[in-house]
Amino acid sequence: MGDTENPEQGQTEMLTQDVWKRGMPGTINWGTATFIGIFAGMLYGGSKEAAASVSKDAEVMLKLGSTPDKREQYRLMRDAMEKRFIRVTRGSIVGGVRLGMFTASFCGLQNILADMRGVHDVFNVAGAGSATAAVFGLVLPGSLKWRARNVLLGSALGAVVCFPLGWLHLKLVEMANEQIQRNNSTDAGENSGVAATIDRLEGILKK
Repeated sequence: MGDTENPEQGQTEMLTQDVWKRGMPGTINWGTATFIGIFAGMLYGGSKEAAASVSKDAEVMLKLGSTPDKREQYRLMRDAMEKRFIRVTRGSIVGGVRLGMFTASFCGLQNILADMRGVHDVFNVAGAGSATAAVFGLVLPGSLKWRARNVLLGSALGAVVCFPLGWLHLKLVEMANEQIQRNNSTDAGENSGVAATIDRLEGILKK
């Protein structure tokens, strides 16, 4: 006789796979967070370079005023526009890469810690923030002593900043889940009341 599969075990495996696909409650979707980080970094880097180009544009305007030749004025204006476009583009790319890498590392470490520990709490957020800040402190340019100082400072600062932020995030998720459960229970009560009313009307019509 073949081995019979336990229905309860099959349901448990299906539930585990469903939770693994969706992620634990409170965890952040890695791909979505990375995309948002890249987009926000590009906006910040581009706007920063555009604001820094204001002083250089003023210098170009002074040169245009002191140059009577129309061709020279056109050349100066074209060069200024090209340089400004290159600066803004480079700032957008660098900003997107930096913030995207930081967001991907932070959210990825959160998910890894939650998977390893079997629970997602504020310690996962603090640990991911500490590790991410330490790694980025290590890759900053400077001497070995300076990098070691950045690692220690980034590790402590990341944990201190991410601990309250993680607690606030998990509290908001918990409150949102409680509100969803209350809404579902209210909808279920309303549906049962409507069903009872329909049954009573059917009974009256049958009489």
